[in-house]
Amino acid sequence: MKSLSYQSLVLSPRLSSRLLALHSGIVYVFLYGPILLLVALSFNRSPLSARWAGFTLDWYGKLLRDTEMIAAAQRSLIVAVGVTMIATVLGTAAALALARPAVPARAATNALLYLPIVIPEIVIGCALLTFFSVTRWELSLWTVGAAHVSFSLSYVAIVVRARMAGFDRSLEEAAMDLGASPAATFWRVTLPLIFPGVIAAALLVFTLSIDDYVITSFVAGTDSTTLPLKIASMVKTGLTPEVNAVSTLLLGLTMILVWIAQRLLRPPESARGVHS
Repeated sequence: MKSLSYQSLVLSPRLSSRLLALHSGIVYVFLYGPILLLVALSFNRSPLSARWAGFTLDWYGKLLRDTEMIAAAQRSLIVAVGVTMIATVLGTAAALALARPAVPARAATNALLYLPIVIPEIVIGCALLTFFSVTRWELSLWTVGAAHVSFSLSYVAIVVRARMAGFDRSLEEAAMDLGASPAATFWRVTLPLIFPGVIAAALLVFTLSIDDYVITSFVAGTDSTTLPLKIASMVKTGLTPEVNAVSTLLLGLTMILVWIAQRLLRPPESARGVHS
């Protein structure tokens, strides 16, 4: 009787898989439905997003002729490229140092690395604005770049450290035993092995910087409006297909960079074959 009662409570495998598929479909529609709708409406001929009036690319052409939008995009690219270069170098150096077992205060430093990731962005923005005000640093693209570097370092260090999880230190020792200097060992052995993780971290930082709105809104000056700030100001006056078009382009760029980063972070085929 107990066995029959238990079996009566268990769903059949076919029904379970169907319910799981239905649940997954609802979740995906809820998460990605609005994004797909935004992309579709960016090709809407009507200036009103409420109704569909036919397919057109005019809004993308208008976007390319919008000098203010292009200027905001240029500022975002300048900041993102600069932040990526600085944060990647400093974050990689931090990851290499923390990978050494004899680093003092290693546990405390590891804990501090996660703070910019877990602390709400609005708190970081308020803290940075207070810091810039106390130090009398005029808000500009420089303050935006400094703010982005401050929270991007953690992402680089964590991603590169993850890449170094299976790093074989005996390769470095063998290179130095053969007469290579520490610098030559780094450039010829260490860096080539962790390079995919470094590039993935750089792409992630570029994506975070070019997409950031909350922290940037606190530390940007009047003449340093970035692309997310420009989009937010346009949304306040009403949604138009031009806003949808620039959001679609930004979404596409972000997806491409994230996909490349994920591909670079995948272990090589040989490693997967060994673990399997």
